[in-house]
Amino acid sequence: MNQPLMPKATAVWLIDNSTLTFKQIADFCGLHELEVKGIADGDVAVGIKAYNPILSNQLTREEIQLSSEDPSRPLKMNQKNMDIEVKKMVGTKYTPIAKREDRPNAIAWLTKNYPQLADSQICKLVGTTKNTVVGIRTRKHWNMSNISPKDPVAANLCTQTDLVKAVERAKKKQERIEKEKKKEKAKQANLAE
Repeated sequence: MNQPLMPKATAVWLIDNSTLTFKQIADFCGLHELEVKGIADGDVAVGIKAYNPILSNQLTREEIQLSSEDPSRPLKMNQKNMDIEVKKMVGTKYTPIAKREDRPNAIAWLTKNYPQLADSQICKLVGTTKNTVVGIRTRKHWNMSNISPKDPVAANLCTQTDLVKAVERAKKKQERIEKEKKKEKAKQANLAE
């Protein structure tokens, strides 16, 4: 069972503002029953400000009332149905100075293991410029002697899901180009006959 936010402060509030048993409060807050009794006696949690679980939408008044009427009924945390939207950052991402030396290594790894990736895809994944990617791909980068291939996911420059999506897009694009080439060859063969 999930514990409430700030369990001791929630226990202080429930002791002061409800007729719940110590066991019910202890079970809900994830505390020991004797600890809740100590809070009620003023021996434990001295100076902790009470935290209202109703205002934070962890409990409802009805839930507290139902559990107050039946001492054997446990309190149930309010279930939150929240859709968390993850916003994708637009533009280049900031890479700390300590990680910047990992970029050329990651580019070398990507060009070695996934040659089908376009330069623009590598730029998006690693957060670099096209000139750097071209320089490393053609082995004309100014620091080529110090570059050793390193996985960009392990270097924390991109996520595994982003890498997989980029590789899938590159494969689809490559298959599309191959189909067009076959159609072009078939047309030329038909024209030659």
